[in-house]
Amino acid sequence: MSQPSLNQIVGWFQSLQSRICSALELLDGAGHFTEDKWDRKEGGGGISRVIQADQIEKGGVMFSHIHGNLPESIAKGLEMEGGGFDATGVSIVLHPANPWVPIIHMNVRYFETDKGTWWFGGGIDVTPHYIIEEDAHNFHLQLKAVCDKFDQEIYVQYKTWADDYFYNIHRKETRGIGGIFFDRLNDDAGYSKEECWQFVRDVGDSFITCYTNLFKQNINKTYTERHVQWRNIRRSRYVEFNLVYDRGTRFGLQTDGRIESILMSMPPQAEWKYDYHPLEGSDEAQTLLGLVKGKDWINGTEV
Repeated sequence: MSQPSLNQIVGWFQSLQSRICSALELLDGAGHFTEDKWDRKEGGGGISRVIQADQIEKGGVMFSHIHGNLPESIAKGLEMEGGGFDATGVSIVLHPANPWVPIIHMNVRYFETDKGTWWFGGGIDVTPHYIIEEDAHNFHLQLKAVCDKFDQEIYVQYKTWADDYFYNIHRKETRGIGGIFFDRLNDDAGYSKEECWQFVRDVGDSFITCYTNLFKQNINKTYTERHVQWRNIRRSRYVEFNLVYDRGTRFGLQTDGRIESILMSMPPQAEWKYDYHPLEGSDEAQTLLGLVKGKDWINGTEV
């Protein structure tokens, strides 16, 4: 098997964006994506596709391929020399209207420099407004199956990485129930480029199945204004993480990316209520108890 070229990787990411958008339109049943093609003056550009509908209140499926000279601040953060680079990938965030349907995020990406450095990164994670143990169990089982196909040792490693990464330090709580997260996946980790590329494709291809299951399990559940208020409070925690900690947001801002695409992950509505505490024993309080690092969602064991 030959090594994938940059053009092959870019082309596959573009096809992934199209396939996911088509599947999401069918899932929503009424909404359609709008498309913006954009250029980056320093080099490259992307295709931003956004849906704002009844079921998926706001969602984005973003493709980008940018290139140019690596900014000094980015090179320093990556502990590498400056020079020419290419970065490409697909990023997705979906904010459903129904509070029982979770927020989902996926990113799959590739980075290379003109000095021969390359790596893949990405992951999928879920942020429920209300934690449903069965949904969490099934979601993590699906991700474990994808990881096991690549290496039967890495699910725990990448799951732990997600727990540590998607963590609001100032709140002392995870963003949601996690998932998997990985970065700088290359031959230094003991895998060939072909193996890394196949794994990233498997992660990308798993998105529709993961989200379809979560969506169909919960979309017909009824909800009240109390549920909507809690949804908006949980959305605000999502905003806090993306603006304070998320590396992708920082990379986009530091490389003079398109601001509408960078901030696509922001929900249409969110609330910050001062010193808010849910009623003890409520579904909302139970969800907060589940926002902890290290929980084994497959076997249902606590930290």
